[in-house]
Amino acid sequence: MATVDYVEYDDASPEVRQVYDDIMTTRQVDWVNNFWKALAVQPELLKSTWLRVKTVMAPGALDALTKELIYVAVSVTNGCQYCINSHTAAARKKGMSEAMLSELMAVVGMANQTNALASGFQIEIDEAFRNGGRATG
Repeated sequence: MATVDYVEYDDASPEVRQVYDDIMTTRQVDWVNNFWKALAVQPELLKSTWLRVKTVMAPGALDALTKELIYVAVSVTNGCQYCINSHTAAARKKGMSEAMLSELMAVVGMANQTNALASGFQIEIDEAFRNGGRATG
């Protein structure tokens, strides 16, 4: 059960309805999901979060499916059940196959394991890897 009461569209202020309308238009859906309804208890939080999500997830150097796959991977690592489910659904809508999801989970599991090992052993970063492999000097 949510810790706040959701703000339903019919009960929303004009300011919140404007954000809801933009969410539905941008996502090409006819409903607002519970995440946004919960944030709407603070209209400014709703608006600022939506604008940041809309900006980050907009077309850019990474395609829409890749962005959703990254979102799923981070959500798995952070243990956010809501985000795992909502972004898995979004990734499927953008073309993710079951094989892609399975492979993604294998990569997430492997990255979490090797990250923990590297952190636990406090392994020094190789010179070739410093600065993300960018040449220095």
